[in-house]
Amino acid sequence: MKVLVVYYSLEGNTRLIARSIAAETYADLLELQPLRQPPARGVGKYVQGVGSVLRREMPSLQPFITRPGDYDLIFLGTPVWAGTYASAFNTYFSQVEIVNRKVALFCCHGGHKGHVFDRMIERLSGNEIVGTIDFHEPARRDTQAAQERARSWARGVVESLNVAV
Repeated sequence: MKVLVVYYSLEGNTRLIARSIAAETYADLLELQPLRQPPARGVGKYVQGVGSVLRREMPSLQPFITRPGDYDLIFLGTPVWAGTYASAFNTYFSQVEIVNRKVALFCCHGGHKGHVFDRMIERLSGNEIVGTIDFHEPARRDTQAAQERARSWARGVVESLNVAV
């Protein structure tokens, strides 16, 4: 089984979880990297990040060569901004076609996951969602416990598909 982990991370929380999932599932890793990154700290982070989500912006991303159609299972991870996924995923979803895939979703947040999974599932119609999980500030809290929880969840997702990676 070929596995891909696609994620966007501003402060490192989602990156921490994505890397844990990728290590556990022997996945390829794709970090969505905007050409212009919003500030990682201060009020500008909220103004630019939330504003980009509310305006449904599609920021330009660094080029990537992975194609979702080459993978059997795709993990998608995002921070929660304004109750939904980061705007980098607007660009990703507009540039790639993800259909007839098994998809697992994860998010990192500072207090509540909002409607992030509902919104992603709407964008991913035509796929089988095989799992969801959220993490509360994993890079700031018990990092080791969050990494183990991510690995355990990813292992469970793969095992539920009755295949080996």
